[in-house]
Amino acid sequence: MTSATVIITSRLPDELVAEIGQVATVIRGADVAKAMSREEVFAHLADATAIINQNELRIDAELLAAAPRLKVVANASAGFDNMDVAAMRARGVIGTNCPDSYSADTATHAVGMLLALTRRLVEADAYVRSGRWAQEGWMPGGRWDGVSLAGKRYGVVGYGSIGRQTAQRVRAFGMEVVHHSPADTGEEGWLPLDDLLATSDVVGLHCPLNASTRHLINAERLVRMKKGAILINVARGPVVKNDDLLAALASGHLGGACLDVFEFEPLVPSALLALPNVVLSPHMAGCTVEARQSAWRLCADNVLAVLAGYPAKSPAFAL
Repeated sequence: MTSATVIITSRLPDELVAEIGQVATVIRGADVAKAMSREEVFAHLADATAIINQNELRIDAELLAAAPRLKVVANASAGFDNMDVAAMRARGVIGTNCPDSYSADTATHAVGMLLALTRRLVEADAYVRSGRWAQEGWMPGGRWDGVSLAGKRYGVVGYGSIGRQTAQRVRAFGMEVVHHSPADTGEEGWLPLDDLLATSDVVGLHCPLNASTRHLINAERLVRMKKGAILINVARGPVVKNDDLLAALASGHLGGACLDVFEFEPLVPSALLALPNVVLSPHMAGCTVEARQSAWRLCADNVLAVLAGYPAKSPAFAL
């Protein structure tokens, strides 16, 4: 038996499992199509040297205390909000993520949701499928008029890789782009957050979830947005305070929302489901075959590097 043990909590291609298996004992759940429960993971933590997970496993003081041999936790996701960074630093446990694997596809998904909302694609698709078009025929008078993006302002909140790639895409539709990050980027278009909210026709959230961004968008900030503006969230659900968003949509202050993530996902409020001016998806913005393969490969490379005594390929934070 090898001296290293790697827990893989959810899916990983067989070829990568075999590669890791050449240098470590691999432990997987009984059903590899589902994530291991926390109880299943804890049953193997005493011997664990590394953990590969999607982002679903909370890496906290309790888990670290039960894993005295743990060296690295590799997330197959861009985010690492499941990691207690302070606790991991205190124990010297490396955390890694996949910051670029999903960027391009998440940006494309954000734009796709915006197009679906402004051109009423979900509503139109349902109309055609229902047979009503065949019954009612062509209707003049703007029944299906949408909203043009040309000349509108897109405010990017979180000007990292995803935010920048989203900006690149919406410029192709003739949109003006402004952006906000905690520190002035020095680039043209940077605005303080309140100014961005007050002047943008569309506000896209592309920031990580941390203490400073949790409930970044709340009642106070929603009221500062332009009346009729659209909010897009492809970041993390708790960046937006759910009840405040519902109130802003119900009152008509917001013109619509495109949401791939939710504060208490996978639970989505029934009141939100009933609104016609929202487009919803199940936390899948970065989900393409290519993005997933890239993330899985990077996870394996991170673990293999650390087990071999080398630096991680993509550390999520400095120890």
